[in-house]
Amino acid sequence: MITSGALVLAGAGAFLLGAIPFSWILARLFCGLDIRTVGSGNVGATNVARSLGYGIGVAALLLDAAKGVAAVLLARYLFGVEAITAQATAGGLAVLGHNFTPFLGFRGGKGVATGAGVLGTLAPLVLLICLGVFTVTVALSRMVALGSVLASAALPPVAWLVDGHPSLIALAFLLAALVIIRHRGNLSRMMSGRENRLGGREKT
Repeated sequence: MITSGALVLAGAGAFLLGAIPFSWILARLFCGLDIRTVGSGNVGATNVARSLGYGIGVAALLLDAAKGVAAVLLARYLFGVEAITAQATAGGLAVLGHNFTPFLGFRGGKGVATGAGVLGTLAPLVLLICLGVFTVTVALSRMVALGSVLASAALPPVAWLVDGHPSLIALAFLLAALVIIRHRGNLSRMMSGRENRLGGREKT
């Protein structure tokens, strides 16, 4: 039986897991920098990779994804493997924690890697299809932001077609909205031709 206490524990635990600012921690630990003061100022793996090197960037990416995995597994441990709604809720809270971390004044990342960790645990096939959209887009445009936006836009219909669980579809809409809204600055720069491309110099 799912109790209110267990729900609160899972929700709080998922949010706090997501709120751990690994990009900020790694930048401080290895470079003595506040990641919010370099590059795009975003607390995420892409900014870490561009500003501080791809080694640290990959580490930040994996740790951010691990937060999403851990949040879903926490709910699965507490409520069972069939409790999809509880797991999807925990995953959504982890992404919200990443995007609005209280440890950095509610200024976090964009939720792409953490959302990928959530989806990889809940619906691997959905993640793989959206990852394909991301990969093709980045390969053609060399813009990570564009790949993230298009993969996020594809997420709700892919979740509906491949899985169909109402909670997963609701999660897909939440993740897509969060990622696209958090990329509004990138979208504006794309429109004006100022968006950074992989392999290019940082634009100001």
